[in-house]
Amino acid sequence: MRNLIDFLIRYSNFLIFLILEVVAFILITTTHEYQQSAVWSSANRFVAGVEAMQTNIVEYFRLRKDNQVLAEENAYLKTQLMLLANQEEVTLERDSQYIYSHLDWEYIPAKVIDISTNKQHNYLTINKGSRDSIEVDMGVVCQNGVVGIVSAVGEKYALVVPVIHTNMNLSCRLKKNDYIGRTQWLGKNHREVKLEDISRHISVEPGDTVTTSGLTPIFPQGLMVGTVISSDLNEGDNYHNIQVELSTDYQAIKYVQVIYNRAAKLINDPTSETEWSGLEK
Repeated sequence: MRNLIDFLIRYSNFLIFLILEVVAFILITTTHEYQQSAVWSSANRFVAGVEAMQTNIVEYFRLRKDNQVLAEENAYLKTQLMLLANQEEVTLERDSQYIYSHLDWEYIPAKVIDISTNKQHNYLTINKGSRDSIEVDMGVVCQNGVVGIVSAVGEKYALVVPVIHTNMNLSCRLKKNDYIGRTQWLGKNHREVKLEDISRHISVEPGDTVTTSGLTPIFPQGLMVGTVISSDLNEGDNYHNIQVELSTDYQAIKYVQVIYNRAAKLINDPTSETEWSGLEK
């Protein structure tokens, strides 16, 4: 109590000044409409500024989410246009045990969250997994063409083996004459693969289009793979030495579509071959 009294005595002048200031402020704001309006206007501006800042922060994160959704939808629509432009509608595939039409395929959009392009065994990681109905051996495409095949699946993520993997062999066909071959990546340029098993008597020229063969349930027929950039045939060779420029640029890929083959679920054939072999699980 003694300390309180000493404090009041020591700072009495300051306390009296402070009390008078408060009283004067109350009298001014309550008896003069202009000052009252100015005070409330300033207070409202401050509150409005705080609310605007809060709204902007919320709107920023909302726009980020909306932009991601729009980007995924845009990538999905571009992929659908690519599919319509390149996929041949096949109702009966000769030399195959599978009967599919383009209506049997469903496309699940996903975002690429990690990728490698400079290794012998490259991989992609996408942000969709088993809870999104992703399964091993599903094909993966983007708006420019084939990307790869799902090799491992977690609940929220999946691992994709791209065409630029030394153990990946993608079944393809030359679009102009329907001859079948397979891709082989040599571990160098991420935009180029070798097309093997094309016999010497077959006509191959730079600019020829290479698409998926449709001989397995992983990819529908006619999806863009790439374009022939060179074809060499030495004397005594039985097969062309063909270099293909891939339509997919793996260093620029952001969004993909995972292919779900509804018709394949109706076919119970455990001996069917996939388009890749020897991959590390």
